[in-house]
Amino acid sequence: MADVDFIHLSVLNGDGVFWVTRSKESLCFRVVKKLPKATDKRILSDELVVLKNKDSRANYPEAVRRVRALVEVDGKVREMELLTNNVSWSAANVADLYRCRWQIEMFFKQIKQSLQLCDFLGTSANAVRWQVWTALLLYVLMRFLCVMSSWSHSFTRLFTLLRATLWRKIDLWDLLRFYGIAGGHFRYLATPQSAYLPGFAQ
Repeated sequence: MADVDFIHLSVLNGDGVFWVTRSKESLCFRVVKKLPKATDKRILSDELVVLKNKDSRANYPEAVRRVRALVEVDGKVREMELLTNNVSWSAANVADLYRCRWQIEMFFKQIKQSLQLCDFLGTSANAVRWQVWTALLLYVLMRFLCVMSSWSHSFTRLFTLLRATLWRKIDLWDLLRFYGIAGGHFRYLATPQSAYLPGFAQ
């Protein structure tokens, strides 16, 4: 679990910004008030807590709201502890906000892992900007391809398939139909007898 920067969250709170983040597993706190129980069955607990960690950087000057909820991420329901400085939102809204944030995190994870956005060819501000915009454009085009071809597999698998045929003049729709995955099923349409290497007898 990554560290939560409470100093930064305190600055945001001072600027009137509402925030929602996931709690650390090692977080020490004291419950000061239990908030009314939510009618939503996904909400397990809702309370105001005061942080009391030994490290002063991990403390927050005011009481924060701690919501324990069942949140669906990646198609699985997980129990999560969420922190926020907003006490007027419903606990269900806090959980939904984090679920939406999870999709944004997954987007950046796919960008960094698949498109290798961590390695830049140039280091100037303009070069980095061009590479980021190019990666985002490629990502949007590939997502469009997923929608148009009813792609039912992982984004990484599509990226690997397209990267393998990058320098070949081939129709993308034909490529997806050849591999038998454009329609959403997993079997290969090509038979071993039809596969061959140039220069070798079939």
